[in-house]
Amino acid sequence: MVSDQLNKKLWRGVPWVSGAVVAGGLGLAVVLSLWNPFSKPPETKPVVSVPQFRPSPPREPPVVIFHDVTEKTGVDYVHVSGAYGEKLLPETMGDGCAAFDYDNDGLCDILFVSGMPWPWHPVPAPYHGSLRLYKNLGNWRFREVTEEAGLGGVRVYGMGVAVGDVDNDGWPDLFITAVGPNRFYRNNKGHFIDATEEAGVAGAEDAWSTAATFFDYDRDGSLDLFVGNYVKWSRELDLQQGFQLVGLGRAYGPPLSFGATFPYLYHNRGDGTFEDVSEKAGMHVKNPATGGRLAKTLGVRAVDVNQDGYPDLVVANDTVQNLLFLNRRDGTFAEMGLEKGIAFDSDGHARGAMGIDAAFYRNDPCLGVVIGNFANEMSALYVLDPHVALFTDEAVSSGIGPLTRPDLTFATFFWDYDLDGRLDILSVNGHVEPEISRVQSTQQFAQPMRLFWNAGPDAVEEFVPTPADRVGKEFLQPLVGRGAAYADFDNDGDLDLVVTQIDRPAKFFENSLASKHFLRLRLVGRKSNREGIGAWMEVQTEKAVLRRDVTRTRGYLSQVEPIVTIGLNGLGEVKKISIFWPSGLVQTLSQWRENELLTVEEP
Repeated sequence: MVSDQLNKKLWRGVPWVSGAVVAGGLGLAVVLSLWNPFSKPPETKPVVSVPQFRPSPPREPPVVIFHDVTEKTGVDYVHVSGAYGEKLLPETMGDGCAAFDYDNDGLCDILFVSGMPWPWHPVPAPYHGSLRLYKNLGNWRFREVTEEAGLGGVRVYGMGVAVGDVDNDGWPDLFITAVGPNRFYRNNKGHFIDATEEAGVAGAEDAWSTAATFFDYDRDGSLDLFVGNYVKWSRELDLQQGFQLVGLGRAYGPPLSFGATFPYLYHNRGDGTFEDVSEKAGMHVKNPATGGRLAKTLGVRAVDVNQDGYPDLVVANDTVQNLLFLNRRDGTFAEMGLEKGIAFDSDGHARGAMGIDAAFYRNDPCLGVVIGNFANEMSALYVLDPHVALFTDEAVSSGIGPLTRPDLTFATFFWDYDLDGRLDILSVNGHVEPEISRVQSTQQFAQPMRLFWNAGPDAVEEFVPTPADRVGKEFLQPLVGRGAAYADFDNDGDLDLVVTQIDRPAKFFENSLASKHFLRLRLVGRKSNREGIGAWMEVQTEKAVLRRDVTRTRGYLSQVEPIVTIGLNGLGEVKKISIFWPSGLVQTLSQWRENELLTVEEP
């Protein structure tokens, strides 16, 4: 039963072992203090001066109010789960969104991906289609352009979205994941054309695809596509299992009750078509205990983990181990999640992983990977020690662990919301069971987001939760949160936010940061892919070296803008900017201006 599963999760991570070790250590210390190996004590007792522990004062997050501007935008999108009482698993998973400039007018637009009414139980309420595209008109006003952009009438049970310029023509294309066949749309100068069949990326008829990302794994200049699949699901399988909440009737079932899957990896042939190279590239990871399929994917992040110039893949799986695909640089990948310490939690348990992101958030050589997990499981913060090439979960010591334990986190990502050069963490939360509070008093269906301010590695707590008086009461109102994306929607230099919800309206939040010093860089590849996906940029200032990569895929089922915003507040003068292109070219910039958008073309 769901309640049994939730109770099992509740007991994970209870520190009985660590407590016993501490108690034993104290007892041993007492014994040793009484034991003296000398038969005769010394004549004089030495005076030992113990230095006084003086912790640095706690650092407070700055006041950066996020205003809810949803009503002002004119966006009327509401997610449709199709729920009507049978409680089918896809209804719990929610929707992704994409912040991207579909018409190249310099303003970031927004696409939402919705579910739909189930075909065997249509609802009488108006249904506007699975895709809803809104054009940014400026000054926080948007206009729906779904029909005129060629995306009207799409009926799929949509999940997520990936954006990428697959043909390098300067216009971003769309890939939509779904329960059932996926969809691919080419962007013809602001008008989208369904090219799914031509491209060959629909996937299996009975698959359930979730997280997807465009990345150039072989560095040939064309974006390839990774697609994660969740579980083996059908309505019949779901209804055959008697998921119950005690005293309340049927409940949504856990993914443990459904079979695992393999992901897809599509290689871009460069002629408008893709080749499915999943098996030969090493994506078909099997469960060592059963010999069957392993993955139940909800999140993916392409990032160069070992810094060899080739992008790797970190895959977040729900109730089974996470995966780390290291790029062998020959078209294949080696799965090394267990060996590198990112597969399980510190007790060797798999968690209910959803959203994921990665960054050099300490501005040092240690890569961090943040993963949002199920309720009663802390979010993970795996940090890679480059000297031993192993990840360690530092969620507890960093400050995010205990506070995220009660949350059911879907989207989570790094972003610099106050432009101080240190990457902060956002968590978007919401339960999967509407009746959860009736069986667990500590849980609610709607849950507030959490914004963790990065106080720096030398602070008492590295990540500090931002309270309502410093981020705004509107920002911390409970949501049934799922996907999220950041972008500079109003072109004022700081990062704004859009968040999606289950069966509820999306929310827009305007960043009101007053003091702003920043760089915004947009890459244009020549030999590399057009958007520079997979490129790294290194900005050397008087006080820090900031390292950021170019990607659209962050968090849960969603896409952020490809422009990289680098905060410079308090960091002094910029000394040097270097671009490390996917082609292998290293470019050093000789001219730049702060507080402006800088377009950098690959030589």
